[in-house]
Amino acid sequence: AESKNIIGEVVDVLGKKGDNTVEMHSILAQYGLPYKYPKNVEDAANNITSEITPEDEAEREDFRNVWTCTIDPKDAKDFDDAVCIEKEETGYVLYVSIADVSNYVKENSELDKEALRRGTSIYYPGKVIPMLPEILSNDLCSLREGVDRYTLSVEMHIGYDGEISEYDLCESVICSKHRMTYDDVNRILE
Repeated sequence: AESKNIIGEVVDVLGKKGDNTVEMHSILAQYGLPYKYPKNVEDAANNITSEITPEDEAEREDFRNVWTCTIDPKDAKDFDDAVCIEKEETGYVLYVSIADVSNYVKENSELDKEALRRGTSIYYPGKVIPMLPEILSNDLCSLREGVDRYTLSVEMHIGYDGEISEYDLCESVICSKHRMTYDDVNRILE
């Protein structure tokens, strides 16, 4: 039999066999799932500032004095949305705010292209590979307790009958007052 020379290229070194993270990355690599970001995407994410500028502030509704909280599983690392409900004479005012990712991820930017390529975050036992680099998903676009964050909000006026009488969608800035878990909320409701 004639021997053939096989030529290949090392594209990544995963680590030592048997290590849990290495084994998980091996499975992800086997199925072509992205377990790390290209350098240009990491660089773009690391160059984003979290500063709330007076110019942006002036164009947004300021809900930092509204008592807003996040409600997530106790092991959550990112906080995408926050809520507040206030009682008024005719019913309630409900505020729902989501992290304004579009403030940081501009259309057709390297970050946008990578997020589009990934399509979603990938969840597997005990880990998550976020659609966006961690500096965005777990920090700048995470509504962390006590930190001012850009958001998109809806303010709804809801009557005691459950009907929405009016609502307003807006760009906003909030400061989550408390990080609640589902267990916390269940204890309150019970």
